[in-house]
Amino acid sequence: MAKQSPTSKITTKKHIARLERERQQVKLIQTISIAAIAIVVLLVGYGILDTTYLRLRKPVAEVNGEQIKMNYWQERLQFSRINLANNLQQYQFYQQNFGMDTSQQQQEIQFYLQSPELLGEQVLNQLIDETLVRQEAQKRGITVTDEEVEAEIQSSLNFFPNGTPTPTVTPTEFSFPTLTSEQLALYPATSTPTEVLTSTPAPTNTPDPAATVPAATPTFLPQPPTATSTPYTLDGFKEEYGQSLDNIKSFDVSEATFRSVYENQLYREKLLAEIAKDAPHTQEQVLARHILIQNAQLAGAVYALLADGQDFAETAKKYSEDTGSGANGGDLGWFGKGAMVAEFEAAAFSQPIGEVGKPVQSQFGYHIIQVIAREELPATASQYEENKQTTFTDWLTKTRTDAETAETITKFDETWRANLPALPAAIAQLFQQQQ
Repeated sequence: MAKQSPTSKITTKKHIARLERERQQVKLIQTISIAAIAIVVLLVGYGILDTTYLRLRKPVAEVNGEQIKMNYWQERLQFSRINLANNLQQYQFYQQNFGMDTSQQQQEIQFYLQSPELLGEQVLNQLIDETLVRQEAQKRGITVTDEEVEAEIQSSLNFFPNGTPTPTVTPTEFSFPTLTSEQLALYPATSTPTEVLTSTPAPTNTPDPAATVPAATPTFLPQPPTATSTPYTLDGFKEEYGQSLDNIKSFDVSEATFRSVYENQLYREKLLAEIAKDAPHTQEQVLARHILIQNAQLAGAVYALLADGQDFAETAKKYSEDTGSGANGGDLGWFGKGAMVAEFEAAAFSQPIGEVGKPVQSQFGYHIIQVIAREELPATASQYEENKQTTFTDWLTKTRTDAETAETITKFDETWRANLPALPAAIAQLFQQQQ
């Protein structure tokens, strides 16, 4: 019988069990390691996906169930910055080359460009309004085609395939109403109204944060339209359009967003025409005259003279500090709402006809007003356009208020505030150059 070698291993059940436990432990460690690596990869992948796609698809607002996505809001914010920067450069050009004082306009634009949250919220509000307009337009069966968008873009770049239409203006024919004998006794002549009261208040250096930034126009480099023949061929237009796209894409604005600006503008124009089709073609106007005096005590004394029967026209010529109307006996002619400062307008449209009102204070001084007549007169072309805009603005304001009251408009403030895109470097350089 052969002897067992002393170096040979004796395989026992205990040894086999130990080996199996070691094998299972190694397998468990490998499984945990693989799972850990997989989790890390998934987390990194989700982070990248969240940054590049998921986060950009998050809504920043919801309007009647329709979401406004973050990526679209960010691109429209950048597009608004582009237009503001272009306008800033134009104002600088006008000031440097033509001596125009555009410092106030430049300060306002710089204020908004350097206030990302303010501008971001205003752009978001603009997108909410656009959504309400588009939703209402679609309810009414109003559509905007790709061809119409293309034509609008061509027009903005001064390309007119069929030639530039020659604008025609049809004047509104009307005559002022005949005054009664009593009115003629008060007011023997009619002259051109003065514009002294239409001046705006002196601008302040700090813009009002509650003010609304004008909606950015679709034109990348705004230029005044010209009534000339087509300046270049279709190939020339395509080249210029391509350059504009390359420019805005460098600011992370896509062609789809660029074209959507025109599309939304067309929806607004079409809906405005529908809603404002019944806008009034007439306007309430006032025929009045006034005496302007800076000193309150003197204004009271002059009012007392008029109350004692002093002739209004002669008193105006003697005391009125509005040299334009004073020389004509205080005559302001006919004017409608919006033509005068608020305090003057309120008095003129409420005072009894023929009565000399007590002095009314405005930014210009103290006005002693006499209303000669008030009539509903045909609106001029510009007044009718104002009536249409007012009708549409009133509709939009009410629609938005109703939606907010019904809580069908939601703004996700924390989301958009945490994702404000940085000011493009090219625009930031504009400020550095001025320092």
